[in-house]
Amino acid sequence: MLTRGSGILIHITSLPSRFGIGDLGPWAYKFVDFLAESRQSFWQILPLTVTNPGHHSPYNSPSAFACNPLLISPEFLVRDGYVSNDDLGTPNFRNDQVDYSAVEQYKIGLLWKAFWTFKKKTDYEYELFIEKNRIWLDDFALFMAYKKRVDNRGWNEWPYEIRDRHPEALKAIARDLSQYVEMEKFVQFIFHKQWTALSEYCKEKSIQLIGDIPIYVDFDSADVWCHPQYFKLDENKKPYAVGGVPPDYFSETGQLWGVPIYQWGTLEHDGFKWWIQRLERNLSLCQFLRIDHFRGLVGYWEVPAHEQTAINGRWIEGPAERFFKAVLKKFPKIPLVAEDLGIITPDVREVMRTFELPGMKVLLFSFGDDQPTNPYTVHNFEKNYIAYTGTHDTNTIRGWFDHEASPEQKQRVWEYLGRNEAPDELHWDMIRLIMMSVAAVSMFPMQDVLGLGNESRMNFPSVKEGNWRWRLLPEQLTPELTKKLARLSVLYGRA
Repeated sequence: MLTRGSGILIHITSLPSRFGIGDLGPWAYKFVDFLAESRQSFWQILPLTVTNPGHHSPYNSPSAFACNPLLISPEFLVRDGYVSNDDLGTPNFRNDQVDYSAVEQYKIGLLWKAFWTFKKKTDYEYELFIEKNRIWLDDFALFMAYKKRVDNRGWNEWPYEIRDRHPEALKAIARDLSQYVEMEKFVQFIFHKQWTALSEYCKEKSIQLIGDIPIYVDFDSADVWCHPQYFKLDENKKPYAVGGVPPDYFSETGQLWGVPIYQWGTLEHDGFKWWIQRLERNLSLCQFLRIDHFRGLVGYWEVPAHEQTAINGRWIEGPAERFFKAVLKKFPKIPLVAEDLGIITPDVREVMRTFELPGMKVLLFSFGDDQPTNPYTVHNFEKNYIAYTGTHDTNTIRGWFDHEASPEQKQRVWEYLGRNEAPDELHWDMIRLIMMSVAAVSMFPMQDVLGLGNESRMNFPSVKEGNWRWRLLPEQLTPELTKKLARLSVLYGRA
């Protein structure tokens, strides 16, 4: 399902705007224009889900279904008559980094003003949205309203009748918090309107969106509160086993995510219904979906919840073949991409072959002492893959070369490029490598297209603070950059 092309990896939060964070407003449309003019075919983003205050990782969310209100465009709230220009005030944010706490305070206040305007109107489009998304929206809105207004502890510490979802208790808090519940639904509706319009614009410009689904969900989420039977929880509804990965490229002690492990047997007994609903929701947002940590469907690393690192875990077989057979009954040609990085065993590759799922190749991983046979080396690429210079979890090309690469790795870079020394525009030489490869899609983080360094990295895995803040500056999208990308895309048959 992947046609030959190329694209840019950049999350919505990284786009320019005058409101402290990239959003679904005018600059999102300008970026689509840039993609079209530079002859790109794909725009890859990170998960669109709500993020947790203080952390704001798109891979940790109180919902696997709800979208991030911080991405809503204030300018389009004015355009659509929900707030006035005066309501926008005079925002004074940094334009090079996201200040999440300031953005959150500003936007939530603005959205409440929009909500009061909305309350005075009758909107049949809103009613249709509510009905279509009731399967997740009612519970999510109640979960968030109760957590924000009554009890911000983990849901397993709530009064037992609410923790265990006794019907009468749920009706009572829904009645008492009705205004706040409706506010949560309204915000999701506004995101839906703005995202739908942007998605349609992408289609008009022949830009396909590649979304992202984290394989796991947060424990303190509406999903686990509503469906505890699908997760490995003890009698007090606390996780007794959590997910992560063993020591690898990113961490000597592995990554301990702290997310609850699925009760796959129970999910399978129910026909994988919750997962299928989750896929359906995300396919309504993007044309392709990347499953983050895909190998966890084939075999997953389970760690006892009391452990401080991921070292003392164990591999457990997953339900991949049965899972995908169930999924394909619902979606006969589901457009999935497998994030197959890390420890990949033959059974993972077999599942990918069986279900013809594209995988990923990351050029930065290719310059070790096994370079001639390394699967990430360009001459070993296969067609049904997306090839990346790097990802949101790696350093930039420039940052890697200047701060992480050993002298031996640098020498291999020079030799592979056929140069005596590293060129001033190393990032363009690396981009050319994967552009000319056999991989169906070549994908570049925006930071690599700009040749930015270590300071522009998006995420440091296993580091909790300071991530997800990088932003594109308006003046960086130059006509010269557009023309250069377009020339390369045409030259290598990707336009």
